[in-house]
Amino acid sequence: MRRVAVVVHRNELALQLGAGRGFRAILGPDRLEGGTAGPGWVLARWGRIVSSAGYSAGNEGRRLQAEAAEHARLVIAKREEAERWMLASRTEYQVAGSLAPLTAAGYTFLHDRGWPGSRGSAQIDHVVIGPGGLFIVDTKAWAEPVVAAGRIFRGQADVTDELSGLADVGYGTEAVMAEIGLAPGEVHVVVVLAGRQLAPTEVGSLVVVGEKQAAKYINSHGRRLTDSQVNSVLSAALNHFPVLGEAPAELDLSILPQALPEAEPEMLLTVDDVTEVLMAGVLAESIESWMSFLHPAQAKLVRRSFSGPSRIRGAAGTGKTVVGLHRAAYLARSQEKKVLVTSFVKTLPDVLSNLMTRLAPEVADRVEFAGVNAFAGRLLRSRGIGFNLKAAEAGLAFSTAWQQHGLGGVLEQIDRDKRYWQDEIGKVIKGRGLTTFDEYSSLARTGRRRGLTLDQRRAVWTLFLAYQEGLRSRGIHDFDDVILLAEQSLRAHPLDTYGAVVIDEAQDLSCAMVRMLHLLVGDAPDGLTIIGDGQQSIYPGGFTLAEAGISIAGRGVVMSTNYRNTREIVEFAARSVDGDQFADIEGELQTKDAVAEVVRSGAHPVLERFDNRAEHNHGFLERLREADCPLSDIGILSLTTAGVADVLKLLEAVGIPAIDLADYSGKPVDAVKVGTVKRAKGLEFKTVLMPRVLPAWIEPSTRDDEAHAIHRRELYVGMTRARDELWVGVCS
Repeated sequence: MRRVAVVVHRNELALQLGAGRGFRAILGPDRLEGGTAGPGWVLARWGRIVSSAGYSAGNEGRRLQAEAAEHARLVIAKREEAERWMLASRTEYQVAGSLAPLTAAGYTFLHDRGWPGSRGSAQIDHVVIGPGGLFIVDTKAWAEPVVAAGRIFRGQADVTDELSGLADVGYGTEAVMAEIGLAPGEVHVVVVLAGRQLAPTEVGSLVVVGEKQAAKYINSHGRRLTDSQVNSVLSAALNHFPVLGEAPAELDLSILPQALPEAEPEMLLTVDDVTEVLMAGVLAESIESWMSFLHPAQAKLVRRSFSGPSRIRGAAGTGKTVVGLHRAAYLARSQEKKVLVTSFVKTLPDVLSNLMTRLAPEVADRVEFAGVNAFAGRLLRSRGIGFNLKAAEAGLAFSTAWQQHGLGGVLEQIDRDKRYWQDEIGKVIKGRGLTTFDEYSSLARTGRRRGLTLDQRRAVWTLFLAYQEGLRSRGIHDFDDVILLAEQSLRAHPLDTYGAVVIDEAQDLSCAMVRMLHLLVGDAPDGLTIIGDGQQSIYPGGFTLAEAGISIAGRGVVMSTNYRNTREIVEFAARSVDGDQFADIEGELQTKDAVAEVVRSGAHPVLERFDNRAEHNHGFLERLREADCPLSDIGILSLTTAGVADVLKLLEAVGIPAIDLADYSGKPVDAVKVGTVKRAKGLEFKTVLMPRVLPAWIEPSTRDDEAHAIHRRELYVGMTRARDELWVGVCS
């Protein structure tokens, strides 16, 4: 007796007679009677075929041949349809793998969901929900896709209208999500082209993107929703996008053709791919979040152990400050004593303190942040050592000494600007704690470009003694005195409070400052971490670690990958210090720290020249309003305090909220940040505008001018604070 087997799958009827051999057919829904396809119907159908054999054999044979040909055609058609389904399955699986890094960014996936409001088998490939909103993702394995003029083509065929139904799903989802308070702009419909490279491109209300760029595009929306909002959207999405029905369990699927062989899985993602996706999310966050972001490639340096004092150096944008911040947190976790993070920049300690609270709240109370001058003053007060710091009066004391021993003398003939000689005393003599002329007479004077004869040095020493007498007669101290008093106190009575000290922007400190900080930890393993880049030194003078009595032999690390700036900003800023030489704290004369790689590209910086202040201010405000980021992520930097005051006054007049960097503490604030480049050291902004730059500062100097070189390095520092966009306005 011949056996009949039947199965219904995806509205198809598979019919097979015999034990594994003989007639086999797949019948579509148009072959079903009354919407059913039970065994009785199949047997009745077969009975009519058999009973007709008593008639003309020839007619029946031709009829059966025709029917067999039709069945064969259907088999081919269904096999092709099955192959398309399998291709779609593999495509969806592949794209799901490409999107997988989003889970680390807080996204949840709903795969293979039903088309909202549809009773058929239409499906949504992926619904992705997370901090950046809700994304309806449809995958396409289209050959030769092209997006042009707001339309999408497959070869020569315009297939834009085929996506209209998907757009409708987006509109419908917006309406549903609006009921729970989600703005329409947080619902996105994304078409992912499997295996293709294509930057996100709008096609009507949809976005078409290549597979490799899809996860990065989704995460680039940043944190638009709170955690509670994400949960609410996920709950609503579970109801809005139904689970697709499964095949009934009672059907015998064993007689179906064997499934198409699965393609060998391809390694779709590299570590760099995953990192790029995660960075896209961080780039979209506030600049404060970005400033605490540690690139995975930097993690090993944070945990690296050194047998004594170490030095981390690298060009602007290589992440030295953030490595120092994370290293401070790591050291605080691994020891009982406190960790001190210090810098010469007044703004930086408060900013870093608040960033530490965000990234490592469990150890924030064990990491102390303080400016080096503030730390020295606090130490003296805690020990009952009196001092009378009067910076303004100290300036008057120097002016008096200059009038008596500088004007009309050999020093004025060398340089008429008394500030040069004030720096000579503060940075070279008192900055090292020199007490005798013999020490000064043979000093290398690291960082000072103008050479001095022995007689000229005697004139400087005379000026120095007169200045010191002026301070004593007034009963006051300057900042250098406070540092020297603190160093003297620590030598006499060491402090056992700190297990580690991290010095940021070390190139801006004096030799005495570094010596004082070294006394807190000595040469203990992982005790002293010195971070800095001589190229970014914007103060006159300098020193070497050897002068400070510190050896970092075998414990120096150079960071050479720029993660902050775009390639265009790096190249633009580098021109401002092209050919510049500087003395590094390791004692070498250098031109720059090389950057081996810049990982990002972006818009070209803009330099505009103006004939007068009115035109400049108009162009500046226009550029400010066009910036492609929130006001809170914009930095306006000037080389002078007068320039800062002018900008703040202008912004107030036009109603643009602004905050002076002197008042900025690292907490997000809905206002542009305005300050000097000195205040901005160690900070970053998505967009930087540098107004009122003097033409002389832009042009290279024809002589070895120390002041001009410092101005150009200051411009370089300001420009490299920009992460994404840079504008420079040149005006006299």
